[in-house]
Amino acid sequence: MCHNANMNKSPNTLWLLYCRPGFEQDCAQEALRQARQQRPVLGEQPSILADSGYVVVSLNDQSLSYGELIFARQLIRLNHTIAALSERDRLTPILNAIADIPGSFGTLWLEAPDTNEGKLLSTFTRRFQPLLESALREQGKLQEDIPNINKQQPRLHIFFPDKSSVMIGTSDPHNSADAIMGIVRQSMPPEAPSRSTMKLAEAIEVFMDRSEQTRLLRQGMTAVDLGAAPGGWTWQLVKRGIRVTAVDNGPMKGVLANHPLVQHLKQDGFKYAPRKAVDWLVCDMVEKPSRVAELIGEWFAAGLCKHAIFNLKLPMKQRLIALDGAFGGIRKRLDEEGINYRMMAKQLYHDREEVTVFLTKTKG
Repeated sequence: MCHNANMNKSPNTLWLLYCRPGFEQDCAQEALRQARQQRPVLGEQPSILADSGYVVVSLNDQSLSYGELIFARQLIRLNHTIAALSERDRLTPILNAIADIPGSFGTLWLEAPDTNEGKLLSTFTRRFQPLLESALREQGKLQEDIPNINKQQPRLHIFFPDKSSVMIGTSDPHNSADAIMGIVRQSMPPEAPSRSTMKLAEAIEVFMDRSEQTRLLRQGMTAVDLGAAPGGWTWQLVKRGIRVTAVDNGPMKGVLANHPLVQHLKQDGFKYAPRKAVDWLVCDMVEKPSRVAELIGEWFAAGLCKHAIFNLKLPMKQRLIALDGAFGGIRKRLDEEGINYRMMAKQLYHDREEVTVFLTKTKG
C-alpha cells in the first residue's frame, strides 16, 4: 500500500524524527509542545512504537525547529509511507513515490533505525543504494554531482523501519542534522582514558562549526573539568593545547596522570572555585539536573568562565520537566546578572540517560 502522507483526510503534515531508542515519548512530546507554542490545535497523533528509535508526529501548519529540539536526531518531512514492499521489486514503488515529490534532491540517504534490528538492515541498504541512485540520476531527481547544489537542495531520506516497509521524506539542509541517521559518530582514541571522551568530541562537532571551534578552542586557553576522573573530557581539551585543572577525588589515568597541561585537584567539584577566571568549564558529574544547572549558573554569574559544556543526567520519568527546571534555573540566574548568552542542548549519540548542553557568553 502506498499513500501520500500529505493527502490523508486532514491537511496535516507528517514529520519523521529519529531519536535514541527508549526516548520516543520524550521526542514526540517535545516536538508537539514546540508546535503547540505556535498554534495549540493538533489533530490525532500516530501511535508511538516503544524502543523503535523513531517517531512520527502530525502537525497542522506549525513548523518545527531542529536546533531547538533536544531529543530529535533528525527532522524529516514525511511524504510517503509504503507499508508493504514486495521482496521481488522494492525499487519500482519507491521510484513511483519519489516521482510524486516536486523538485530534485542534492543527497540521497538510505537509513534504518538505530536499533539491533535496524543494524541488520545495513547490508541490504548498502546493496540497494546504488540501484536507487542510478535510477534517480536518470530521472534527473538526484543532482549530487553538481558543485554546491547539494548544500542548498533538500535531502531525500529513504527510511526502512524493516525490509518490507519504507518511509520517504525530505529534510531541509538548514533545519536538520548534517549527518546520515543524524549521528555524528566518533572513534575511540586509543590513548584516551575513557569512552566518555567521545561525548565531548561529539558535542564540539555538533554545537560548534569549524570557525567557532578554531576561535573558542585555542592552544593556551584554560579550563576546569569538574568530575574529571579518569580524564576522558580532560583529554579532549589537552589534545587541543588547553591547560586543564581536573577536579575529582578519583585518579586521573593513562597519559593524564602526569601530563604537563593537567593539574589534578582531589576535591569535590561542587565546592571548588578557581582563583581566577578560566575560558572553559566542562562537567560530567552524576547528580540531579537541577543541582548541576545551579552550579553552572553560579560559575557564569560569578564570571568564572566564558564557555561551558556539561551533561544533565536524566531521571527515569518526566524528563522534559526535569530539563525545563534546569534550563529555567540557568536562564533566570544569567538574566538577573544581565549576561548575554547562547544555550543549546542535545541528547547526543554517545550520550545515554543524559543530555549535553553548550553554554557560551555572547556580546550584547
